Amino acid sequence: MQDYEPSALAKEMIRYLDCPCRVFGPMEDDDPLIAAYEQARREGLREGYTPVLVRVDETLLECFVMNADEENEPDFTLPAVRAYRAGLLKQPLPDGKALFEEWTALRRQEAGEDGFAWEEILGTCAGGEPNDRLSSYWNYDTGFTDEVILAKIPTDQPWRVFAWLPMGNFNDCPDTLSLMAAAKHWQERYGAVPAGMSHDELEFLLSRPAAEDTAMELALEQYAFCPDRVEQCGEDESVGTLADSLTKSTVWYFWWD
Repeated sequence: MQDYEPSALAKEMIRYLDCPCRVFGPMEDDDPLIAAYEQARREGLREGYTPVLVRVDETLLECFVMNADEENEPDFTLPAVRAYRAGLLKQPLPDGKALFEEWTALRRQEAGEDGFAWEEILGTCAGGEPNDRLSSYWNYDTGFTDEVILAKIPTDQPWRVFAWLPMGNFNDCPDTLSLMAAAKHWQERYGAVPAGMSHDELEFLLSRPAAEDTAMELALEQYAFCPDRVEQCGEDESVGTLADSLTKSTVWYFWWD
């Protein structure tokens, strides 16, 4: 592949990330991008890092800075970012299962207040489509990927990547500690690892789809975590439709409208 000169925005994001990175320019076929990610994933298991595909996204960088160095926003200083990161990693995490139960109760309350029957939101486990390809870096207006950073986050615990990538606490996305707690819960139970993000999208990768006997419980967790994953995905979408999709998918996709 030809050498690619990163944009000014990509360089600023790399400065913020403060870890080894590789930048990919727009491409019509994302096979080289996926191949580079898979190679980094294998290397990361040996070398103790977690790769994440990060879309070069001005709003995403603004979110990082808002969370890590609000005092100097819209700029940032690396000492402040490093201190924020170190502080996060020292904090005790909320219990992931308890968080999902809390969020589920809130969604059920909201449904009642909005006049929706909870049983209709749950639906039945049928009609879901498979998803086995990362997509948060695509620009569907151009038909090409956007500029993407393959970031080698220096942790062998994938749920900790959000200390480097604090996309949360924005656009109804949970805050950073909650993202870490949810990711830890899903990693321990399902082997899911954060793999791609933009300012309003987050994707997890798995080695195999969810089992049928756990799919409905998992889909309810995902709906509680990101209601738009069901509510903004079509009139016929339900938690059950999502559950059926999870039994066929090795990529989990979340989007906060």
